[in-house]
Amino acid sequence: MSNFRITPNALGHKFKLHQLQIFERVLERRSLSRAANELNLTQPSVTKAIFELEKFVGATLFERSNRGVVPTELAHMLGRRVKTLMAELRYMTDELNAVLSGESGHVIVGTLIAASAKLLPEAIALLMQEHPGILVTITEGPSSHLFPALATGDLDVVVGRLPERDIALGYSFPLVHHALYEEKLCAVVGAQHPLANETALDLASLIDHPWILPSSDSPLRTAVEQTFYRTGLGLPARHIESLSLLTNVGILLRTDAIALMPHDAADQFLQQGMLKRLPIDTFGQFGKVGYSVRAHRQLTPASQHLIEYLHRIADARTGRSA
Repeated sequence: MSNFRITPNALGHKFKLHQLQIFERVLERRSLSRAANELNLTQPSVTKAIFELEKFVGATLFERSNRGVVPTELAHMLGRRVKTLMAELRYMTDELNAVLSGESGHVIVGTLIAASAKLLPEAIALLMQEHPGILVTITEGPSSHLFPALATGDLDVVVGRLPERDIALGYSFPLVHHALYEEKLCAVVGAQHPLANETALDLASLIDHPWILPSSDSPLRTAVEQTFYRTGLGLPARHIESLSLLTNVGILLRTDAIALMPHDAADQFLQQGMLKRLPIDTFGQFGKVGYSVRAHRQLTPASQHLIEYLHRIADARTGRSA
């Protein structure tokens, strides 16, 4: 066992920012050549930076193979710290730019299906009009991916359905969840569906149709399953799992499938006549829609602007539905 120990002073002197940036990209891409291309560097310079890091820590960070590189356990641990450090540097850059110009910045947003069709696009439209210098990057995915990314600083804000209190995923990270409004869940079909013009239906009459259900890693899936079982039915024998709004709409337009969507997500397709809402309210409330941020972290000015517009859109929506 080596007696060598890394001290904070040694760490500060030996670790260079560009080395950590290179390390982070190699860890993400699992390839020295792809990391070099994305950073506009030569592969030898990337290899040298990784070698210097490995020499300093006295251990291997990546195992080389013909298919790229495989991170070691030490690399994964270092990667988590580096992600947080890079996020803090990005926050500092945003704050400095905001002080100097008052209009620049960068906000990285994670979005769930409940917000991706209406709430977030409307808020971003306002942001683009009133603060055109702010760059917005959007990542879509399930909460099981977005909440961990928010906790590490890879995302600034997550917008969508908030987790229930009994869902550990949303409350196992140091996050704060802010509700904006309640959303309803509706069953929809393509306009050509044989049941599209029915005026009265129950869940039992729909069970033999193909369904599009939330994926198994979605907190909404549990509530949907409980609804089927509570009415004495099992899950539909024919179903697929998807959280992709555009994919789901595409399937509905081409098949006799039934999908569950938050009303706001379905609304624009209902208004255009592409989809029809089925007359069934068995599934009731979709849940609270809002945004999540990291606890005990000051928001960047760019993130604060976006959140201001989320509130503005939500207030207008609540006023319309009152």
